[in-house]
Amino acid sequence: MVVDVTTEAVLDHPRVLVAAFAGDPANAPRWYANIDGVEWLTSPPLVVGSRLAFRARFLGRILEYVYEVVEYEPGRRLAMRTEQGPFPMETTYTWDDAGEGRTLMTLHNSGEPSGFAAVTAPAMAAAIRRANRRDLARLARELAPRKS
Repeated sequence: MVVDVTTEAVLDHPRVLVAAFAGDPANAPRWYANIDGVEWLTSPPLVVGSRLAFRARFLGRILEYVYEVVEYEPGRRLAMRTEQGPFPMETTYTWDDAGEGRTLMTLHNSGEPSGFAAVTAPAMAAAIRRANRRDLARLARELAPRKS
């Protein structure tokens, strides 16, 4: 069974700011609750072909996987794919102007789990959807001006 989850949020910040922050792999642990770390396997800057090692927690498990950037249009779109493990996945971010200095950010996750992960695909899709909603809310908080 294919897992295909799209989550959107309108953020009260300009697209260029949201895309620069969310599209920088170094910031992933700041706004993704489940990501513990990211390591560059190729040299920055981010380009198609860049490879990044992610360390994450999901559904009670520690996951380590390598994403390769397969599409990158700075300020507009970033797509990364992993072929590793029981759940090869593609994650795509898109950023669109939403008027009045706001941004519509879309997170899209798709993949086809194999083995035992295939049996849990419906629960996995629901968990990804919940996590994405929380992470986009966390991103909005990260971008909010700090009060002194």
